[in-house]
This record gives sequence, structure tokens and C-alpha cells, in this order.
Amino acid sequence: MLSPLSIGISAGLGATAGLGLAAGGFAYAAMWPASQLFGPTLIAPPRPGELALTFDDGPNPAWTPHLLDILARRDVRATFFLVGRYAQAEPALVRQIVAAGHQIGNHSWSHLNLALASASRIEEQLSRTSETLEQITGAPVRYFRPPFGARRPETLRIARQLGLIPVLWNAMTSDWKNPSADAIAKRLMRKIDSLARRGHAANIVLHDGSHADPAADRAPSIAAAAQLIARYQPTHEFVTVAAWS
Repeated sequence: MLSPLSIGISAGLGATAGLGLAAGGFAYAAMWPASQLFGPTLIAPPRPGELALTFDDGPNPAWTPHLLDILARRDVRATFFLVGRYAQAEPALVRQIVAAGHQIGNHSWSHLNLALASASRIEEQLSRTSETLEQITGAPVRYFRPPFGARRPETLRIARQLGLIPVLWNAMTSDWKNPSADAIAKRLMRKIDSLARRGHAANIVLHDGSHADPAADRAPSIAAAAQLIARYQPTHEFVTVAAWS
């Protein structure tokens, strides 16, 4: 028979384990791109012949124009999730992205972790960005990617209240800190091929900008994008996320 002390210790350990599991579950739901526990998000449909190139954290006056040139030469349309304060500083570049036929989306005003922000702060970050993008382009913004992929139920609720479709991803690597375009491209190719074998399209994230530096060097990411286009354009269709919603 267990003593009261043993029972108390066991109960305490059980409660601690339960809290640990709850915390782990929250972290998974808040940060893992495939998680749908906090609500549905757009990732990619069961269409293994389709690829969506998406670019985060721009517009970047140093590198986004180079990326646009590559996409234009290969007749590829992509999706750009723009940081509001950078878009405000580069309205001509935002208009250039849209004029080239690309989709743009809301990536918050200052790349804030929206899983940790108050409801009022979330609303401010998203509404201010959408309003800025709409003023620049004259068209409504339909898509939203949470910075870091971080969200909670309130994040998704507010996004939908503002008419935004939350978009995550299923193919990403740490291109923002990898100096090798070849390494970035090869890792993404492995992910794309794995997704295709399982019958899924690929929603690919690369970075043409940086939330910490509006003119960050993104040469490796842009070169990796060119490699992906060269590898897959003969056999796959490049689409924007609008094709999946």
C-alpha cells in the first residue's frame, strides 16, 4: 500500500507530465506548419504535379528585382508574402510584383510572433498591412502567412475576420542562413520529391527578404529558386497559392 507521501509524489509527477504534454501540444499546434489543431490553414492539395514557389519577408530592393527577372524569363508565377513596413517603403516594387502577375500576401507589419501577441496587436499587424498593400496595388489582399508559422486560435480567427486565408507550407529549409544555393536547392528537391511520392503538391518557402534587414543578401535563395525552376519546369506546373483556394 502506498503511503500518503508516495501518493502525493505520484500525483505531482502525473500533473507535471500532463503539463509537459499540454505544453508540447501547444507548441506543436502553434509552430508546426502541418498542424491543423488551432484551425484549418492552406498548405497544399493532393496534386503531385504542382509546385508553389512562395517568398517571404520582402520586398527587398536589392534582391527582389533579380528574382522577378528570373521568374519573368522562365514565365513562372509565384506568391510573395510581404512585410507591411517594407512594402510601405517600396511601393513601386510592390506594384512591380503585382504587374508581373504574381500573387501577394500579408506577412504582418513587422514580422511579429503572432502566437504570443495580444488580440489587439494581431489585428493591428494584419489590418495595417492589408490596408497598406491594398492602397499600393488597388486590389484586395486574400492571403496571410504568419511569421515563423506562429499562430494560435485567435490569430487565425482574426485573419479570417479580415478576409484573409491563412497559408503555411510543406517544403522549407533554412535558406536565410545557408550560404550555399546548391545545398538549399538539393534539400528542397528531396522534400519536393518525397511529397510527390506521397501524392502531394509542394508549397515551397524561400526568402527574398529578411525581417531583420530590408536589404539582406539573398543571392543564395534566389539562385536556389532558379535551380528549382530549371529542375521541375519540364515536368511540373508552377502555380500561385490562389490555385489551391
